[in-house]
Amino acid sequence: MSTVLVTGSAGFIAGYVVQELLDQGHDVVGIDNLSKYGPTTKSYDAHPRYELVEGDCRDLDLMVRLASDCDHFIAGAAMIGGISYFHAYAYDLLAANERIIAASCDAAIRAHRSGRLQKVTYLSSSMVFESTEHWPSTEGDERRIPPPVSSYGFQKLAVEYFARAAWEQYQLPYTIVRPFNCVGVGERRALGEVEVLSGNVKLAMSHVVPDLVQKVMKGQDPLHILGDGSQIRHYTYGGDLAKGIVLAMEHPAARNNDFNLSTAQGTTVLELAESIWTKIKGPGVAFNYTVDEPYEHDVQKRIPETSKASRVLGFDATTSLDEMLDEVIPWIRMAIAEGSI
Repeated sequence: MSTVLVTGSAGFIAGYVVQELLDQGHDVVGIDNLSKYGPTTKSYDAHPRYELVEGDCRDLDLMVRLASDCDHFIAGAAMIGGISYFHAYAYDLLAANERIIAASCDAAIRAHRSGRLQKVTYLSSSMVFESTEHWPSTEGDERRIPPPVSSYGFQKLAVEYFARAAWEQYQLPYTIVRPFNCVGVGERRALGEVEVLSGNVKLAMSHVVPDLVQKVMKGQDPLHILGDGSQIRHYTYGGDLAKGIVLAMEHPAARNNDFNLSTAQGTTVLELAESIWTKIKGPGVAFNYTVDEPYEHDVQKRIPETSKASRVLGFDATTSLDEMLDEVIPWIRMAIAEGSI
């Protein structure tokens, strides 16, 4: 099996990816500066095939050393947060993430040249399609539509240009994956998160699923929804995304290719809110809601074309939203009791 370097390994999606890699028999080296959550506890911390390096991905010498001892590199490190994050840290998201991806590519180019590193798998984002006016968003649309208007979306598009440019000039093989609306357990309140009041409840992360869950659990009635609730999202389970990311890392047809990774099922925010309300309060309790002003970068539709990943990789996200909520709701309840969100 391979040795895989995962940057941002203490993050939300990366936690699922590391576990999937270990389950498949890979050795994993994770690097994270723990700046988002502080020290975290993961189920695999003591795993004999996992090593966590506490360090900064902008440290080029460190990155070269780590990448040179690995067969694969999953580049996931980034400043990232919910919708409030896009506005509160507009410059930092652009500047810090550009420095991270530049150092990551520099290190990977050197490591590939030395002979062992085979490929970099880059985690992009559905936000590269932020400015589209047609749906579903198909791989390749990101280079045909206007660029994203948020600094986060623009920077994620830049990640994809870094990937392609490193191949064109240095023949560093790549795969680009775009996760859509990850849902799962393990995400907590970030140390630098801006608190936003939604009705009488402070939002935990400005991520729609955990925030709706905590508002219902805290008795908010009517439930406050950001925007009119017609926004469409494809909520995708973190475990499914991890399987897709690892498959894209390994699959020979993924070399120098890009994939949307998502469930094919779209859900409106209003449908999501009512499902959460019913699961927590029980059937028969009237669903009451009110709407708040949306954020500027609250994209109305994120609808991916998923057939390429299915056809080329054999990847399909199969976990239903109902199954996701059955896992996430108890975890949020525990996190509220602990005060971690």
